[in-house]
Parts: sequence; structure tokens; C-alpha cells
Amino acid sequence: MFPFFKRLCLILLAGGLLAGPTWAAEDPVPVEGDFIARNFRFASGEVLPELKLHYRTLGKPRRDASGRVSNAVLIMHGTGGTGGQFIRPEFSGELFGPGALLDADRYYLILPDGIGHGASSKPSDGLRAGFPRYGYEDMVRAQHLLVTEGLQVDHLRLVMGTSMGGMHTWLWGQRYPDFMDALMPLASLPTQIAGRNRLWRRVVIDAIRNDPAWQGGNYKRQPPSLGTASEMLMLMSSNPVLRQQQWPTLAAADAAIAAAVASGEKNSDANDTLYALESSRDYDPNPGLERIKAPLLAVNSADDLINPPELGLLEQQIKRVPRGRAIVIPLSPATRGHGSHTVATLWKEALATLLADSGR
Repeated sequence: MFPFFKRLCLILLAGGLLAGPTWAAEDPVPVEGDFIARNFRFASGEVLPELKLHYRTLGKPRRDASGRVSNAVLIMHGTGGTGGQFIRPEFSGELFGPGALLDADRYYLILPDGIGHGASSKPSDGLRAGFPRYGYEDMVRAQHLLVTEGLQVDHLRLVMGTSMGGMHTWLWGQRYPDFMDALMPLASLPTQIAGRNRLWRRVVIDAIRNDPAWQGGNYKRQPPSLGTASEMLMLMSSNPVLRQQQWPTLAAADAAIAAAVASGEKNSDANDTLYALESSRDYDPNPGLERIKAPLLAVNSADDLINPPELGLLEQQIKRVPRGRAIVIPLSPATRGHGSHTVATLWKEALATLLADSGR
């Protein structure tokens, strides 16, 4: 799952892959808020007078004897997602409850919506194609402002993220190397977007930009090219074994695709999707891997079509991270392709080890 969350959950629901996002009775309830970064200057030189960053928090910050926050955890979502995607049984139900690894009674959990996503400032709010061309560097800097100025947190016990959020985790480690005790990027690679990963993104980007109905971003109804985005997401998410089980006939596959395209047109926006995919253009943590000081555990899965293990890039690059380690979860009936990043039972033992090894 490469989570264009509001839309992709509906796409995956159509395919029977996920249960709907729910707040079960035992789940901790997040507190939501907004932080306004004034006169935010993007790397492009564009300035937004008010950049709104929406967030959810669970728990309360605690300070150690020196006065530094000691229990804050930053968790970042994937492309098209929101912080709300983590409040679901397979993630929060495994990690945030009483006695769990990230028990909300012990930790201060921060779940932001990145620039261009969820209830944070995004093109569909009104500026459309006039919205600043944000990149991953802008998103990480804005997250840092939210944490430090908005929430008054001066240290993070753990930084982790899934997919795009995993890529942001690599950047956090080298941009703010003394700010955290541990890092856990999931479903990501510490290298520039290239090869097939760039190709599938370009398919969607080019489909939207070359669609006459896009009208330079000033469409009155969603352009048909948004359907291409839904189809590409279905192609890149999950794994072939599950897809064949879910759609064992041509008719079943066609019905799922049609439902996904209809859901995308109803629940998503072409400009938001375009910007979100284009934002990865400046991602390149490769030159700064040696600057990462905190213990880092990277977790990928063997059935991830977006970050396939046969590339060998994770194993090669992790050697350059001073306290880095990487694991690749084998294909099993429990893995979900790229979406394995949100199934905490697959990797929570590794998280437990990371927390223990990085404890202060």
C-alpha cells in the first residue's frame, strides 16, 4: 500500500485488502490541532504567508532531569496519507495501547499531516496550481517547525515513518542528527527516486499534466487522468499472491478497478495527487548518510514492488550509516507488499530491540 490514504483505503476496500479505518473502543483518542508557520519560504523561493500544519497527538510530553522532553515520538505518513491513518487496529491497536511498545500513557505521540496532505495546507484548498512547489526538504523543515515551535518539543525519543514518511525519516536523521534517540524508516530506500520507482510516478504525473481536462490545474471537475493514478496505485500496492486471491477472474479484477477509479474521482483531487508525487523530486539522502548519529533500523518487505529487495540498495547503503541496521521481512501470508509497513505485528519485535538498544 502506497497510501493515498483517504482514496487508497477506499481503493483497497474495494479489493477487500483492508478493513475500514476505525477508532475501536480500546484505541486511544487523538487530540487534533493546527500550527501556523508564517511566511514559510519554500526551497523554490516561493513564500506562503500562512502554512497550516495539521496534527494529532496522543499522550503528554514529559521532561527529564535536565528539562528536555524525553518521551516524544514522531510518526510520519506516506504519500497522499494523513496522520489519522495510524489510528487503526493493525497499527495503533498493536503499538499505542496499555503496556504496548508505544503506550500512549508513557509516550507523547505526534502524528502530523504533511504539507499538501490531509488538513494541512494543500493545492485543493484554493490556490490549485498556484500552490508553491513543495518538496521533501520543505516537508521535513515544516515538520521540524511544528515539533519545535508548535509543540515545544526539543527532543524526540523516536522518529519513524512509512513510505514517504520513511524517506522523511532518513532526512530527519541527517538534517537534525542530535535531535533524536532512534530512527525507524519503513518501506523506503536511502537513495534518489529512480528506476521503476520514478517510472510509475511519471506515468501518473504525465497523465495528469498532459490531460486536456486538467486545464492547467483549473478544472471544474476531476480530470479522467485521476483514474490513471488509481490504477497505478493498485498496480504498485499489495503483492501478486493477494491480488490473485482477491480477484481470481477477469470480471472480479475489472470490477475492483472500476470501483477504485470511481472512488478516486469522488474522494481525491488531481492537483493534490500531482503535487504529492512531484514532491519526491528533491529526495536524495545518499550524500548525507554518514551524518546520521542515532541508531537507525530500516525495515522493508520482500514483496514490496516499490522498494524491491533484488536491487540490493538498502543492504549496500546501510553500511554507511554509523549505527545503522536493516532487515527485510520475508514474503508470508501476513505480508501486504508495500503496505506491510502498517502491519505492526510484522516488525514490532524489531522496534522493541531498537528502543532497548537506544534507551537513555
